[in-house]
Amino acid sequence: MKHTVLITGGAGFIGSHVVRLFVRKYPDYHIINLDNLTYAGNLANLTDIEAEPNYTFLKADITNASQMEELMLKHRPNGVIHLAAESHVDRSITNPMEFIMTNVVGTVNLLNAARKAWSGVFDQHRFYHVSTDEVYGSLHDGGFFTEETPYDPQSPYSASKASSDHFVRAYGNTYGLDYVISNCSNNYGPNQFPEKLIPLFIHNIRQNKPLPVYGKGENVRDWLYVIDHAAAIDVVYHNGKNRETYNIGGFNEWKNIDLIHLLCQVMDQKLGRSKGESAGLITYVKDRAGHDLRYAIDANKIMNELGWKPSLQFEEGIVRTVDWYLQNEVWLQQVTSGAYQQYYEEHYGNR
Repeated sequence: MKHTVLITGGAGFIGSHVVRLFVRKYPDYHIINLDNLTYAGNLANLTDIEAEPNYTFLKADITNASQMEELMLKHRPNGVIHLAAESHVDRSITNPMEFIMTNVVGTVNLLNAARKAWSGVFDQHRFYHVSTDEVYGSLHDGGFFTEETPYDPQSPYSASKASSDHFVRAYGNTYGLDYVISNCSNNYGPNQFPEKLIPLFIHNIRQNKPLPVYGKGENVRDWLYVIDHAAAIDVVYHNGKNRETYNIGGFNEWKNIDLIHLLCQVMDQKLGRSKGESAGLITYVKDRAGHDLRYAIDANKIMNELGWKPSLQFEEGIVRTVDWYLQNEVWLQQVTSGAYQQYYEEHYGNR
């Protein structure tokens, strides 16, 4: 195998879809999945490709600098696609240091390890840092986030991701490291850990549990099907220009409350419930601190320069997502036990 790609966070939601795509699409590549298997990392996401000859899993912690250096020197990947991150805003408000350690220190550890492994041949390697649209802050007066939008992070999560973005660019400017960065809008689809809105509400609707909606549900997000994001990552990794940033979005804005009503309608149909039955579970709760009003991505750069575009309309993607969760009850039961139940009670149980 002539080309080795190290994918961090490859057992997580987005990472598992990227790993699957690369393993299947590039049989001549060696795909190394590096994941620490924290609460959101689940190897059950990859049972369909775990026996493939071009796939290797490594359990490792990116916050361990010596371990990252050892693994990079041993495997000497041609490229790194860095997805490993703490990503839930509520968790970052509760425990910001955890986000600083994983998202900032972990990224710098990988950068240092890459510098050592690729010394003198940076132009033959690529460090791809996968980030979020949340680094740009909140849109209040219309418009869209572009690659030139100034950073204005509003939560510990987005601040940690903004910091890691800056470190990647700094290592390019200071040490000559070749890199690309992408900032993506909200993802949804199969295998998402049910702390995020769509899988959480699918689970709660099925169990007839309350649907906790922050504030009045007026916050707006741009949604992208996770398989479309994986395809965009593939395109950016192979064809993106060195030291460029690409915004990835679905041109698909929804108010939270409108999305929730759509989800309730789909669930009523799938579960054979009467119209409006699931919507009766909606419960409004106190808004969270620093809750950005609106995110919206201008994805014209990646579309025009690299030829990528979303493949699904949101309504179709929601139906596919609901079907997947309803057909994978065992997976959902496994990830909604133990620590997740405790977390749920801490954040939503008393509201």
